[in-house]
Order: sequence, then C-alpha cells, then structure tokens
Amino acid sequence: MRALAFVLAASVFLGAGLSAPARAAEERGTYVAPLTDPVLEARAKSLQKELRCLVCQGQSIDESNADLATDLRRLIRVQIQQGMSDDDIKDFLVARYGVFVLMNPPVQQDTAFLWFGPAILVLAGAGVIGVTVLRARRRLATDPAGDLDASI
Repeated sequence: MRALAFVLAASVFLGAGLSAPARAAEERGTYVAPLTDPVLEARAKSLQKELRCLVCQGQSIDESNADLATDLRRLIRVQIQQGMSDDDIKDFLVARYGVFVLMNPPVQQDTAFLWFGPAILVLAGAGVIGVTVLRARRRLATDPAGDLDASI
C-alpha cells in the first residue's frame, strides 16, 4: 500500500515537470526557460536585475511579470546564446528603449536631475527650514516677552 502511495505521489511530482511556481508562470505566459549552462544563466539573471521594466514602476525585469519584461528576459537569453557580451546587450536595449531601461543610468546631462535632484531638494528644504528658524529667533530676540500679538 505504501509503495502504491509512493508511486502515485512520485508520478504527480515528476509528471508535472515544472515546479508549482514555474507551472503558474507558464500558464500566465511569463515563464522563461533557463539556459542549460549555469554560468550563462547567472549572467542572464545578473543582467535582468540591471535592467528596468518599462511597464512597471521601479521594478527590474527580473522582478516583473509584465509581458514586456518576459519578452526582454527571453531576448537576453537569445543574445547571450548568440555570444553577445553584457555591454553589447545593454547597448542594444539602450539604443532601442533609451537610457531609462538601465536601473542605474549613467550621469549625463539628461540624467543629471535623477542623480542630483534629490540632494538639491533636500538642501533647498533645509535652507527654507533654516531661514524660518532664524527669522523666528530674531523675532524672539527683539521681543523676548512674546508681546508681538498684543500690538496687533
């Protein structure tokens, strides 16, 4: 009886061929077959993490389940099998989709605000807070009792 249960369980697990998440991804159409060479597959995974999904907000194509991300994962694997280098693949995708496809775009004139904008905004905010605090201190220094409201 145990042997029958074991054979039945093994046929269910082995007969499926794919893990449950892989089967679910295949049903959604987002499954991308891994490369047979583990070194090439590791390269593909690394590249997928460096490239932004153009449909999703802030996700790499490795994380995204969007159809475009799936197509790009397949494209990366095809280009790796064709012998293209990582830089060649990135250059191809940048030429096709623009520098936005890179998760870490290079510092250029058109991407300068992406790199320096947050720091500029923080410094501007700190400046506004500093000026406000200095004005409040000056008011208190000229009227230490706080009778400014009584004169109104």
